[in-house]
Amino acid sequence: MGIISTIKGWWRRMFFKSDAKRVFDVDILMSDKMERAIQTWNWIYAGNPPWVDNENHVKTINFAKSVSSETARLACLDLSIQLDGSARAKYLQKVVDNMFDNIREWVERGCVNGTVALKPNENGVDCFEPQRFYPTEVDGNGNIRGAIFFDFHVKSEKHYTRMEYHRFENDVYMVSNRCFLSNSSTSIGNPVNIAETPWAELLPDVAIENIDRPMFAVFKMPMANNIDPRSPLGMSVFAEALEELKDLDVAYSRNAGEIFDSERTVLVDDRLMFQGSVKDSDGNVIRRYLKKARYVKNVMSESADNFYQEINPNLNTDVRVKGIDNILSILAYKCGYSNGYFSFDSMTGIQTATGVEASQQRTIQFIKDVRDKLQMAMDDLIYAADKYADLYDLSPVGEYEVSYGFGDLTYSYEEDKKTWWGYVQAGKVPAWMYFVKFENMSEEDARAMQAELDAEEARKQSEGLFGEE
Repeated sequence: MGIISTIKGWWRRMFFKSDAKRVFDVDILMSDKMERAIQTWNWIYAGNPPWVDNENHVKTINFAKSVSSETARLACLDLSIQLDGSARAKYLQKVVDNMFDNIREWVERGCVNGTVALKPNENGVDCFEPQRFYPTEVDGNGNIRGAIFFDFHVKSEKHYTRMEYHRFENDVYMVSNRCFLSNSSTSIGNPVNIAETPWAELLPDVAIENIDRPMFAVFKMPMANNIDPRSPLGMSVFAEALEELKDLDVAYSRNAGEIFDSERTVLVDDRLMFQGSVKDSDGNVIRRYLKKARYVKNVMSESADNFYQEINPNLNTDVRVKGIDNILSILAYKCGYSNGYFSFDSMTGIQTATGVEASQQRTIQFIKDVRDKLQMAMDDLIYAADKYADLYDLSPVGEYEVSYGFGDLTYSYEEDKKTWWGYVQAGKVPAWMYFVKFENMSEEDARAMQAELDAEEARKQSEGLFGEE
């Protein structure tokens, strides 16, 4: 769902929250305070923070987007999910593979909202941000056990809404669908039979036995919720750094404004630009002036002497860059990163570390925590997809095992390449292995090249021993 749909979702929630509570007669575990916080995070992420001030020339560089994107990138770096064990495992592998192209985007949404829910369907997996689902029940550890999910469809100016309520009742898992039709996107409208909606293939109510986990997964950021400690929802990756995001935008805007206003200005008396007068064909006198550069301004001096003055403003870039770097350092720490992970270069702008060094333990630990939460969510999603396959007989029943792989945050390709070449020169590994690993050669071609090199080396040594006169 795009950011425009996300923003529209907030308007829908204003009307639908009470409707969901009324339709299913259940309490919604979403406080107004938490709802406002999530709304604020989304506005900031969308590039519309409340501190943007055109009158005072304060714009935004949308660094909240950068932090969220970088966190998702590191969390999903070289991510692999492998399932083995049976025909069911092959089916689940297809489910995982089909959603894999979207997983980094979903993690980024989780970084922004603090929480996203993932739910299997007949075609794959749906991702629900807090704008589209309400938690209704939690267990003793604060894990969401029940929730109402919203789905929307517009056809011929008719607005369809579906509420899908998941919960446990006496150890039986229940899923209920209620549909509504309206002529407006801001109203839920009137109840309508599900058979008359785009979701006609679904049943109004389904009971599922022999299940001990919800048929949805929740990816939640690892930080504790200090906005609403009773809420089962997580915190945005930049929730603690809103003041620093504001300070960064102000500092960056001041620096950019100073650079913009620093253009050289030359004040020149009008008489210095005068080239003389000529008459046109009608005898009118035309005064001729030199063509001005855009930074030249004509003035009339008070004295009769010709006047010329250059104005070259001095920039405080070095001082401002230090201030921006200081803000970035605090911002990085508050977002879970090590100091210095983000930095500002006056030539290229804000940069991230090209590789996470071993000394940046805070960054490494933070990303590990995010990856642990992601793996927990994937375990629950695969479990839900497995039960979904049982429910709709999508594949033969069977066991499965899941293995995860994540990229090494401290890995440096160039250093690894240099180390391996050292192994080749020291005779510890054959050269063909280096060619396969770093030169994208097939093992067959690399071995053939190795054989040619060995043969050439042997020929040279032979000539050296027996070819001299």
